[in-house]
Amino acid sequence: MNIHGTPWRTIGLEEGGEAVWVIDQTLLPHRFETRSLRCLDDAAEAIATMVVRGAPLIGVTGAYGLMLALQRDPSTASLQAAFERLNATRPTAVNLRWALERVRDRVAPLPEAERAAAAGAEAAAIAEEDVAMCSAIGDHGLAIFRQIAAARPAERQGEPLRVLTHCNAGWLATVDWGTALAPVYKAHRAGLPLHVWVDETRPRNQGASLTAFELAQEGVPHTVIVDNAGGHLMQHGQVDLVIVGTDRTTRRGDVCNKIGTYLKALAARDNGIPFYVALPFSTIDWSLDDGVAEIPIEARSEREVTHIQGWLSPEQGAAAAPGAGDGAGSGSVGGASEEAARLVTVQLTPSGSSGFNPGFDVTPARLVSGLITERGMAPASEAGLRGLYGG
Repeated sequence: MNIHGTPWRTIGLEEGGEAVWVIDQTLLPHRFETRSLRCLDDAAEAIATMVVRGAPLIGVTGAYGLMLALQRDPSTASLQAAFERLNATRPTAVNLRWALERVRDRVAPLPEAERAAAAGAEAAAIAEEDVAMCSAIGDHGLAIFRQIAAARPAERQGEPLRVLTHCNAGWLATVDWGTALAPVYKAHRAGLPLHVWVDETRPRNQGASLTAFELAQEGVPHTVIVDNAGGHLMQHGQVDLVIVGTDRTTRRGDVCNKIGTYLKALAARDNGIPFYVALPFSTIDWSLDDGVAEIPIEARSEREVTHIQGWLSPEQGAAAAPGAGDGAGSGSVGGASEEAARLVTVQLTPSGSSGFNPGFDVTPARLVSGLITERGMAPASEAGLRGLYGG
């Protein structure tokens, strides 16, 4: 995908293969920087602090994390310790354990001297497979978009297809293309007119910061809305379909996604609007049946609720500086340098107010119109998923 017209992925090996680079997503959309991961601790910290995020990308980062650990110590004890360390960083997304198990099972039978290279090769294979799967999800989703657009009343033919999404399930959540946004990008490049309603997705604002950033870089028309505006738009006929991603999907089709997804599904059902979920097979947890009862929900720091990060421009910094406006110093708007711009964190809530921050909620299968996978669309049911994947 594109950043300022240059093709990028979200992760890759640095020259020499002894380190991994990732896009630091905590700085977007205001600053674009990459970060080097050189050891197990770097990889675990990047996942835990959401420098990288999104279920598929977390899985790939974890796979490379095992490689980094084995480069320093290829012993079986090191392999197991690294597996446990990385697996504990984000408990909800099943892709992480899936990728870690795949690399572990690949390297465990090998001589110690061969393990690091084999882990790197397996991680690279997982990354390439993710790109291919997300591209295929985009193709299948594009077909659905075209069907919905063609089924609209005659007076609406030719108008943009109005898509609502929640959180970020674009290329920043994967290695490339994305899951829920892959059909959007395929549609845009195919010339199908569309407009995306982007939920801000409090408290970390992945929609406002990441999804909006992606769509802007691709030139996709979009509007950022507050999380609670989606139902209002649906009631007033401003949404043609909802599409989201998922961090874990049970075998019967319950989907676990960013907190607030369940409310969008309820509003979509009440207004007769299709609600689709896009996912690769690595997101399916065949061991679970009841998502509400069985999926572990990550509880994140209350600080994400009580505080917010934003971009302080040079002009704002000058205006807020001590003495600004009284002629003191050189902190005038005209004299502020670009280097003075910075990311700042401010408190939203009264001191002493606590916060509760579940990272995800579960949308029952009965509210899902269909699961869009790399193998096509399936009903949100065990029979539907088994029809695609067998078993």
